[in-house]
Amino acid sequence: MVLAIVAPGQGAQTPGFLAPWLETPALAERLAELSEAARIDLAAHGSTSDGETIRDTAVAQPLLVGAALITAEALLDDVRPQDVIAGHSVGEIGAAAIAGVLSPTDAMVLVRERALGMAEASAARPTTMAAVVRGDADAVLAAIEAVGATAANNNGSGQIVAAGTVEEIDALRANPPAGARVIPLSVAGAFHTVHMTPGRERLAAVASGFTTADPTARLLSNADGAVVTSGAEYLQRLVNQVTSPVRWDLCLATMADLGVTGVLELAPAGTLTGIAKRNLSGVELFNLNTPDQLDDARAFVATHRSQEA
Repeated sequence: MVLAIVAPGQGAQTPGFLAPWLETPALAERLAELSEAARIDLAAHGSTSDGETIRDTAVAQPLLVGAALITAEALLDDVRPQDVIAGHSVGEIGAAAIAGVLSPTDAMVLVRERALGMAEASAARPTTMAAVVRGDADAVLAAIEAVGATAANNNGSGQIVAAGTVEEIDALRANPPAGARVIPLSVAGAFHTVHMTPGRERLAAVASGFTTADPTARLLSNADGAVVTSGAEYLQRLVNQVTSPVRWDLCLATMADLGVTGVLELAPAGTLTGIAKRNLSGVELFNLNTPDQLDDARAFVATHRSQEA
């Protein structure tokens, strides 16, 4: 039995999703500490802010990392060497802190600078993203390349996300690959492409001052799905990830190779377990969205750790 804990990326957030967690004083206090590091009111954005507000990159990214950290702390007494930890896009910063590579405070500073840098890069030129669903994967990739865009997210069977200028994505929508649909995404810019270079440079300057530790679990990288054993290397990958495609398909392949039997997604859960359902046959799934699920979630964790040495 092998447990995987996963943290979702931007777009998973919904209005009010953190409100039930804030009813627990200790978690509310912890979120306040993370808010101070991020210089943003995570409690307000997680409970009362509307959908438009929390779609803002500068809000969404710290909110998602803060949510991953407090829900993981509520769930887990420890992180074990045989556990698999992974995050999708900005979720990798939460995963890094959960696996001990970064302190929670440093993770919040890092995500704050990532969000601000990517927001600034997005403002420099109109860029956007679109999900290409269904269709032959090779044909989809060829169509994205043909219009000059980038396959910014490869999420496994049935979904590749294209990113580029508004004109490039419009061209893709006008001439979609055979059997595929091109669905515009409500995002501020072409994340994980060369258009985010100013954001990567800003993040690199901040990251250079951090101290890292090697991960305490099997920590997967979006770059290539590899298990990364060096904290310093993982931090560099977090910086590079701003302009590099998210290969979640390769993370899923590594989970399969490692024999993962259960995937638990931290709040706001549902996106990554939905992808896992289509790509990891026979694996049990758990969406942790509210604190009243914690007893069942802990039982799920115990079940999928039961045969560990």
